[in-house]
Amino acid sequence: MHGDGMDADGTRGDRQGRGGRGHRAAAVLALILGLVGFAVSATGVAIQLLPRQFTAAQQRQIEAWEVIGRWQTMPAGQIFPASVSYVLSARTLQDVAPLNLDALRVSIAPQQSDCAKAVTSAAAGAVLRRNGCEAVLRATYVDATRSYVMTIGVAVLPTAAAATSAASGLSQPRLAAARDAGGGRIAAGVLVVRFGGAAARLYDYSRHIARSFTAGPYIIMYAAGYSDNRPPVPVNRDRYADREMTSMAEGVAQSVADTLATRPAPPHCPGAPGC
Repeated sequence: MHGDGMDADGTRGDRQGRGGRGHRAAAVLALILGLVGFAVSATGVAIQLLPRQFTAAQQRQIEAWEVIGRWQTMPAGQIFPASVSYVLSARTLQDVAPLNLDALRVSIAPQQSDCAKAVTSAAAGAVLRRNGCEAVLRATYVDATRSYVMTIGVAVLPTAAAATSAASGLSQPRLAAARDAGGGRIAAGVLVVRFGGAAARLYDYSRHIARSFTAGPYIIMYAAGYSDNRPPVPVNRDRYADREMTSMAEGVAQSVADTLATRPAPPHCPGAPGC
């Protein structure tokens, strides 16, 4: 006789043992595969939930988009604030301490989409058009005593490279100019904002200096002068007036440049999937 559960050849129990081990191995394999699948799924979910990571090139592109869009998204009163602080150096004053002053905005001109109509020469206008100038923004400032007046201009170019190319056709050095034929020539730069009526007598830009520089995709231009009809003495022969006028003009110009072209904070994603 054979014992219960035994085949005649004694192999039944061995087959059952091998079968049980096979089932256990299959169960373990299924568990492992399930855990791997869960881990992959969890990783995918975690990646979706974590803040998106931009490459360095993507970050630069996003920052460039933000800077070039500021002239359209910012209110004009933010680009050209009501007052801008500037410093008159102790050397100019021939004193031991500098003097903090304020330039006051007196007007904001309508946006000029034909850039050539906002600069002083046809050649400068052609350079702006050739480089894709989109618009020129302008505003007028005076010093606190209303002795000096300036027009600040912003030419909007599509890229920083285009701005650099276009700027070569505008005034780089400071040039003195007079309304009389023998006093000099108007620098290739921003066309000053003129006023009608009584304001025309207050702000006539008699003798002016001009300059332009780039700030990202923008060309910052200014023209500054006396606000009344001074005697025919070129501004570069009046050292104090030259320094004070220049301090005001450069203070306003740098303020506008910083507002428009300062590099933004690195872009980041708030963490929602598909942001």
